[in-house]
Amino acid sequence: MRLKVLREQKKISQLKLAMDLNMNQNSISRYENGVREADYATLIKFADYFNVSIDYLLERTDNPELHK
Repeated sequence: MRLKVLREQKKISQLKLAMDLNMNQNSISRYENGVREADYATLIKFADYFNVSIDYLLERTDNPELHK
């Protein structure tokens, strides 16, 4: 998952991301390190937050743009 890359591009901490999404920082760390897999609702939160497609987030495409 590209979560860490997206977060670092925006220059935000795990804690800020967690607070913005009403999650805990430990969960963000686990997602970034592949210890935990995000469920659908969490994937949608991440994709919406970074304004990218879920496919981009999951590295299924290199095109971050949303398809409508």
